[in-house]
Amino acid sequence: MRWRPRALPLEPLAVAGVGPVALALGHRASRAGDAALASWSGVAGTDVLVLLGASASLPWVDGAVYLGRDPLAPSLLLPCALEPDVAPALLERALLAGQGDAPLAVLPGAGVLVSVAAAQPVVRASLLAWLSASEAAS
Repeated sequence: MRWRPRALPLEPLAVAGVGPVALALGHRASRAGDAALASWSGVAGTDVLVLLGASASLPWVDGAVYLGRDPLAPSLLLPCALEPDVAPALLERALLAGQGDAPLAVLPGAGVLVSVAAAQPVVRASLLAWLSASEAAS
């Protein structure tokens, strides 16, 4: 499957990073004010961070992937600027068949799928602990 530029970008609902971009995103998020942190939910794992929130509040980080919801595949968070060269509904069906909990964040550049079903409110202490553990593992 290939990805091509989307004619009309999706409205951002999330921002994601993998590897060094995840760390940069975590550092940027950790400097956000309390109101911004309280407005986000997120999931983090080894080498990946996904923050969900209103588009205007999402942090900007070079290399991050901004994700939105295509009405033809509502259980997926897809890159705002890219679309698959297959029908989004077929992609959704195929990805959900083997991956479990929706919604799934699709990060094609890294070849990563992340379930955001268990996203929790972002808490500064938890974010800092994730950053510390991720940097120690690097």
